Amino acid sequence: MQKIGIFYGSSTGNSEIAAQQIQKEFGADLATVIDVSGAKAADVEQYSNIIFGCSTLEIGELEYDFEDFMPELEAANLKGKKVAIFGLGDQESYPDSFVDSIGIIYEALKDKGCDVVGKTSTEGYDYDESRGEVDGQFLGLALDDDSQDDLTEERIKDWVAKLKNDFN
Repeated sequence: MQKIGIFYGSSTGNSEIAAQQIQKEFGADLATVIDVSGAKAADVEQYSNIIFGCSTLEIGELEYDFEDFMPELEAANLKGKKVAIFGLGDQESYPDSFVDSIGIIYEALKDKGCDVVGKTSTEGYDYDESRGEVDGQFLGLALDDDSQDDLTEERIKDWVAKLKNDFN
């Protein structure tokens, strides 16, 4: 498997912790964690397998550093690359915008010639609306460290096992 770049934006540290847990599952020799606050399009382009992730803040907004990174993401040449997305949200406090960040990132990727992989089931979640869901599936890994933190580790392990196949 080719090297993996895990690009995250984190204001509270939760997305950074999730990115590090994902890296641990792949192995530090295979996956590199990159904070988007200093990342450029060229940093993204050097990887064939890419993971993007951040929290949904306020009501359906991207995490601040990731929002600032969006022009770099939009400028990146992702043609032929495999890309996965993870997002963090709070389905109890924000049931109408749970993990909207996944959907926002997906919208920026969908016409860039990359293959978006790593969709997951919505089973086990309780929310009303999400831009990160299409046809009963999340467009990536949905994590809720506020009301389902006990499921985060297992969800990451299961998702990375799937990505190991998707990234080959």
